[in-house]
Amino acid sequence: MVSEKNKQPRLGHPPIPSGTERILFVDDEEHLAELWGEMLESLGYQVAAHTSSREALATFQGNPEQFDLMITDMTMPEMTGTELSKAIRKIRPDLPIILCTGFSVRISEKEAKDIGIRRFLTKPLAILDLAKAIREVLDESQSPRSG
Repeated sequence: MVSEKNKQPRLGHPPIPSGTERILFVDDEEHLAELWGEMLESLGYQVAAHTSSREALATFQGNPEQFDLMITDMTMPEMTGTELSKAIRKIRPDLPIILCTGFSVRISEKEAKDIGIRRFLTKPLAILDLAKAIREVLDESQSPRSG
């Protein structure tokens, strides 16, 4: 039982999962990259938000170990989310990826797993759905593998 008033969840609103990990967030729509970057930072995450997949890749190449997760849009100019994911995974095969799309996904589940995509989220995103997916993916990637 929670005794402190400020720690009690509000009725009808589940708590939003949070964390302190570092996220590479990529969406070619500037307002979305900025908005989601700020929202994720408000949950405690460290966010590097990019509107260019090529710039995001360059940032990642500069220090691949600084990131715990990448969240990317599927449809972007220059380099799609799947192309970016493949490039990132060549550098860090263990990096978990969440792919966001406004369209039906045109990628098989096997291909998605092969390029590190752990979750698909459909736009428009809801903060609770994204926060839960982030926490689940990060927790899965940090737990020891069984078998």
